[in-house]
Amino acid sequence: MIKMERTSVMNLENAIRGARNPMNSWARMDSAYDEWGNYRLGDNDLDLAKRLAHAGSDHRKFLRQIFVSVDITAPLYWWKEFDTYKVGTVANSTSTMHKIHSKPFERADFSCDRLDAEGLAALDTLIAYLEAERVKFCDNKENRQPWHNMIQLLPSSYNQMRTVTMNYENLINMYYARKTHKLAEWHTYCDWIKSLPYAAELILVKEN
Repeated sequence: MIKMERTSVMNLENAIRGARNPMNSWARMDSAYDEWGNYRLGDNDLDLAKRLAHAGSDHRKFLRQIFVSVDITAPLYWWKEFDTYKVGTVANSTSTMHKIHSKPFERADFSCDRLDAEGLAALDTLIAYLEAERVKFCDNKENRQPWHNMIQLLPSSYNQMRTVTMNYENLINMYYARKTHKLAEWHTYCDWIKSLPYAAELILVKEN
């Protein structure tokens, strides 16, 4: 299970203006904001952006100036793979250390959509144990043993939300490295990438 929420794409205007700096071609800019406040690339700017995007990472520096912010809720096993992408990305996560005991454990806290009946039964048994330990800790926070039991037995299917910022160049790397990955979460993530503004022209650079 993975969810992307509250997506914002920022700085497109400044990025495309900067892309014109090497040739001093600002007079050819033809982009503008629409009635909803979205920045729309004109024909001239889009043509330049596409040519630079397809020319390789040395020529498409402007993509590193198109920023994306998104809240991602995903299991810890997915986050371990996402954490490969450290350069150019920043993430603030919800804290298991501070808040693991703040609400009852339930199935919805875990990515279990691909478990069979036997796997779900095992998860339910673990959830019941974690919940019992949570109650013990909430009753007496001086006793840290239940807290340690929760932390050390928390499975990698536990869902965590992080607010992530990255740029379009990061997304090119992620998309082509992960679009055929065995984890279903990566396929959902890559579909989200394809939904971003001008993704077909600026991110899916190997498709055309």
